[in-house]
Amino acid sequence: MQQSEIMRRVIGILTEAMEIRRQATENPDVDVALTGAISSLLAETLPEISLPADATPQEAADIIVRALGPAIVALSTCFSYAFVHLGEVHDEGHPETSTTDVLRSLSLRFSQGDSA
Repeated sequence: MQQSEIMRRVIGILTEAMEIRRQATENPDVDVALTGAISSLLAETLPEISLPADATPQEAADIIVRALGPAIVALSTCFSYAFVHLGEVHDEGHPETSTTDVLRSLSLRFSQGDSA
């Protein structure tokens, strides 16, 4: 999965989190349904790992780190990028710009193939 696709999915997860928070605030007695977007992203991003039967614990750990490392870096980079972007807008003092507006703008940027 390409970085831009991961970013779009991360933005979707953050947008969903905002909506869940809104619903929970407005209706505290109602259970809010999750879509499973995070589980889906992890399933599609994290590679399948095969370990040799005779691998030592250290060899197994090394194989797992090498296999998962790039996906974890990609995911954390996308979440960090969105967080920093949201923080910059907040720190610049734009009260007329909502979090939803910022996420929508990021989504459009990454939908058009822009990666920064």
